[in-house]
Amino acid sequence: MNSLATTHDRREGGQWTPLQTAKNAVLYVVASAILALLSPMPPRWLRAIGRALGRLAYAVLPGPRRTTHENLARALPAVPAAEREELAQRVYVELGTHLADTVALLSPRHPLRVLAIEAASRAVLDAAVAEGRGVLFISAHLGPWEAVAGSLVAAGVPLTVIAREGYDARFTKLYEQLRGKLGVRAIYRGSPGAHVGIVRTLRQGGVLGIPMDLRSRVPSVVAPFLGVPADTPIGPARIALRTGAEIVVGTAALGSDDALEITVTRLDTRDLPADPGGEMTLTLLINEELSRRILAMPSGWVWMHPRWA
Repeated sequence: MNSLATTHDRREGGQWTPLQTAKNAVLYVVASAILALLSPMPPRWLRAIGRALGRLAYAVLPGPRRTTHENLARALPAVPAAEREELAQRVYVELGTHLADTVALLSPRHPLRVLAIEAASRAVLDAAVAEGRGVLFISAHLGPWEAVAGSLVAAGVPLTVIAREGYDARFTKLYEQLRGKLGVRAIYRGSPGAHVGIVRTLRQGGVLGIPMDLRSRVPSVVAPFLGVPADTPIGPARIALRTGAEIVVGTAALGSDDALEITVTRLDTRDLPADPGGEMTLTLLINEELSRRILAMPSGWVWMHPRWA
């Protein structure tokens, strides 16, 4: 039997069973109703609800909770178990808070709370754009990642993000509604012409945002991530070296006053050849920088993701 069909994932060529079709229709209707009810609420109410849901999810979802603890033990083996337990709970509460802020953006009543770009990082990003060969902006699901993209656009950065379609196309439309409000353009990697869109964006001197911290069904190599070998997409390094585009890593980070801001680090690719060895070296540099950022703000990362499955 075709392995793609057995996944029932339409993005991979599979098909839903009649039962899955009915279940997904119910999920979409329920989710849409909940979002319509919640999104107009005052942001402080939504954050309180988000924090409460985060605590509830940690308590009642044993599978994700177990994955969270396994991942924390892999990446932070020197941290005592009691501290990892406390960190795991904070991860869920913080994720609930950020998701609440994202839900608020679905309402026209609530504008984006723009994150400042740290001054030196803005200079780094502007210098990379000024080269005129396009920029790959490598990022992670760290803190309010949707707000990072919206804040870059609000600051005049010509950003287009690479995204994966939702498992249900109706949910993809919700993402498009959110990104449209923020002014963020998206290229869906499974769509016809995605490769053409990527090359065109770079040739026009644009900034291509690529989240690269999660496990994906794309060509990958094994490279240390948070100190543990993990399948890592090779595509961003390949694109950068073959097109000559500049490459930076940027995420939300804690500033000197503990307020969130966007910081950007430029990676030097001048001596790297456009061959498998150069691609591997650049991928190692990317993972090293992403790992440093996650470890600096560990409660903001999605530790329940099966990164090392």
